[in-house]
Amino acid sequence: MTAERPRAEAVVIGASAGAVEALSAVLPALPAGFRLPVAVVVHLPPDRPSIMAELFRAKCRVDVREAEDKEPLEAGTVYFAPPDYHLLVELDRRLSLSSEEPVLYSRPSIDVLFESAADAYGSGLVGVVLTGANSDGARGLRAVRDAGGVALVQRPDQAQVAAMPQAALDACPGAVPLSLDEIASFLIAATPA
Repeated sequence: MTAERPRAEAVVIGASAGAVEALSAVLPALPAGFRLPVAVVVHLPPDRPSIMAELFRAKCRVDVREAEDKEPLEAGTVYFAPPDYHLLVELDRRLSLSSEEPVLYSRPSIDVLFESAADAYGSGLVGVVLTGANSDGARGLRAVRDAGGVALVQRPDQAQVAAMPQAALDACPGAVPLSLDEIASFLIAATPA
């Protein structure tokens, strides 16, 4: 099955155990002219700074930064959630940070990002769940799909840890399982001309 090509306006990605390897196959593949904002939640330890933005800034041809509160989403930029904060997309398409309670023991939570972005972008959103060891992201991906967006999942048999992608597929029957290379190709093809 192939996913339909959307009229995409934004991308949200969630990953946990095995995230660096999985994201290293997707984010550096995005070309310099990539025109969508990408918000990423990776489950991180809450008690130390994250090096995710720094690590991927060195690998990517698009701008990569740690998200800041009230920052507008800009095309061609990857935003990583900072440790110990939920990352949300407001209806005016600005980012916000929250220290609300953890969801599924996680702050940042993939579900929180995906559900808020689905409200802001509706059918213009592409949600992607990658490798991980819990079910965070499953409910959020369902929200993306229910809002008319596109739901992509790393193939569980190719994920470093299959639990999170499998939970997403179980919760969201309309989700499309793809390899990491296929996910990258889909995102590139979904970029507005």
